[in-house]
Amino acid sequence: MAEGQNSRLHSTDTLYKLSVSVVAEKFTICKEYVPYLPENVLFDLYYQLWKEKRLCLLGTELCHLKTFARILKVTNRRIHLLQIFQTLMDHDTGINKELVMKYELYCLCGKDDPTLCSKIINLGLTLGGFLSDAGWYLESQKVLLACKKLCINSRQNPKNWCLTLDCCYKLLHAQATYCEFRGAAETRELAVEVVAKLKEAGYDGVNHAALYAEFSVLFFNRSEYDQAYRWSMEALKELTPTLPARFTIDVLRQAAKSCVVKREFQKAGILIKQAVYLARELFDVDHPKYSDVLTDYGFYLLNYDNVINSVSVQKTALEIKKLIFGKTNLLVAIAYEDLAYALYVHEYSSGKFQQACDHAVNAINIMEKLLPTEHLMLASAKRVKALILEEIALDNRPSVISDQELLLQSESLHLSALQLAKTAFGERNVQTAKHYGNLGRLYQSMRKFKEAEAMHLKAISIKEELLGSDDYEVGLSIGHLASLYNFHMNRYEDAEKLYQRSIAISLKLFGKSYSGLEYDYRGLLHVYTKLNEYQKELEYEHIFNNWKDLRDHHARCEDPPIDLQKRPQPIREVIQAVFSL
Repeated sequence: MAEGQNSRLHSTDTLYKLSVSVVAEKFTICKEYVPYLPENVLFDLYYQLWKEKRLCLLGTELCHLKTFARILKVTNRRIHLLQIFQTLMDHDTGINKELVMKYELYCLCGKDDPTLCSKIINLGLTLGGFLSDAGWYLESQKVLLACKKLCINSRQNPKNWCLTLDCCYKLLHAQATYCEFRGAAETRELAVEVVAKLKEAGYDGVNHAALYAEFSVLFFNRSEYDQAYRWSMEALKELTPTLPARFTIDVLRQAAKSCVVKREFQKAGILIKQAVYLARELFDVDHPKYSDVLTDYGFYLLNYDNVINSVSVQKTALEIKKLIFGKTNLLVAIAYEDLAYALYVHEYSSGKFQQACDHAVNAINIMEKLLPTEHLMLASAKRVKALILEEIALDNRPSVISDQELLLQSESLHLSALQLAKTAFGERNVQTAKHYGNLGRLYQSMRKFKEAEAMHLKAISIKEELLGSDDYEVGLSIGHLASLYNFHMNRYEDAEKLYQRSIAISLKLFGKSYSGLEYDYRGLLHVYTKLNEYQKELEYEHIFNNWKDLRDHHARCEDPPIDLQKRPQPIREVIQAVFSL
């Protein structure tokens, strides 16, 4: 008896699994009967081919739109389908292009047949949503744009308007995430028009929470934080207990992010923790939705001065993404970038930046493989790498590359990121201002002090105009300009005023134990030493020592980032708690 047959006789697998394995082994012989299998059995058969790494055969099968449409219906195996799809992408099967092209051709068949048109629209919504979940936003956009045309040309009634709205919701997500802001603005306008039509028709059977959350995402990604906050609150108001959990989770996490940038940390904490507990309970800890929520939780923790826990959470989010999406996927690249920045902040005082640098390089390498050269998503990753290279250059440790070369590399990355931001957002935008501020710090390190001052002043001017005089971002830039005046331009009185203003903003937003106060207090001590103001020097030595004690207490009392025993509250209670603050 052959070895393979003998092993099957002694297998503990069920008869069903053995049958699937045999059909997979004899696939070419059984191929003509495969289309008659139920969807769940068909999925198991293709999953077996994937496990056996028969990727050319599997790619040929799944490039058929009709076949892929069938396995999309097996919604309880979505993680496995994401893994299969990414593996086929890595294997250069061209499945993304094939599915898009065949869907666009399919759309041409539905123009004059309302029944077929409805079927094609529903397939487009499912396929476009899947491609977006898989991190292939460009392909998702193409499918959903074709789907949108069919929706617009369909008979004008509430049922078809709802389909149009669903298409807008999914298309807006893909466009906003992929930084296609012009297209996203058009999609949003269409969505607003359709919402108005439904309201005028007296049709109230649609919940707009998820759509409004995507409005918020668009404004957030464009750094228009007032509008992002406004729409996230509108989305919260629309939440009901009957809404599907994935929508509720997305609304909670986007509202939390919007609260973070508005420095409403109490609200943000309530919202993001509920999103974490809800995602863990409903999707488990190996699901991409849970990873998405952890990423946003890490963002909250980092901004709330809980840096160690932010690093821990971002590491977990990255590991989940890598297990599902492999090495060459935009979702993995973004997770690498988020972790790189958290590590950069965490290691700022230690000078151990190599791990952060490695993650930033990984993010850029993936993005450069998948994105056009001048794509905006590269700007953020380049900014993170530039910040890290600058710190490595200033660390004075032995390195293969000279400090000057590292600083020049950092300048090139910052200038590239600035240009991309200006092209996308214009001059008067928070992201553009951040890039000016980063260049200011770099030129300070390069001893180009006049250029550094000009960059800092630009950053402060833009941030004050857009965010107000007491915003965290303004305080950050003021502190950097104070450092320039203090340590390099001997403008001690100017530095003192700026430090005092930066401290006031930090105390107002974060309290007396905020980690960022260290740099302002040290700066003031240097100022008062240079000005021979011994009384003020003693006063701030006392304040600084108190701050150290508070930081030690803060570190000892820091809770674990995730309470494993905690369960989500009813959504109405969460909303009530947020709006009562």
